[in-house]
Amino acid sequence: MPHCIVEYSKGLEKNVAPARLLDAVFQGALSSGLFEEQDIKTRAVAYKNYQTGSAKKEFVHVEVKILTGRIAEQRKMLSGFVLAELGSLGLTSVSLTVEVSELEKASYAKLAL
Repeated sequence: MPHCIVEYSKGLEKNVAPARLLDAVFQGALSSGLFEEQDIKTRAVAYKNYQTGSAKKEFVHVEVKILTGRIAEQRKMLSGFVLAELGSLGLTSVSLTVEVSELEKASYAKLAL
C-alpha cells in the first residue's frame, strides 16, 4: 500500500515519458515517510478522449489509495509530496491534481502469488 493510479492526457507524452510520471509519484509517496519502498505501487492510464472545460487542456490526476487509519494531516502531507514531485517535472499548461482516498480495511483483500 499505497496504490497510486496516475491518469493523464495522452498528449503529455510529447513532453514527458509515462515512466517519469510514475517515478515522480513513486518518489512523492516515498518522500512522505509513510510507506516502505517495496509497498508503493504505481500504474498509469493515458486518456486520448477527455474534456477539461471548454478548452482541451493537458492534465495529470493521481489517486493515491491507502488503507484507513491515517490522520488528515498525514493524507494532506502525502498529497503535497506527490504534487511537489509532479511540479518538479517542469511541465507547463497542464492541470496537476492529487487525491488521497481511503480503502476500508475490512473489505480490502490481497493475494500475492
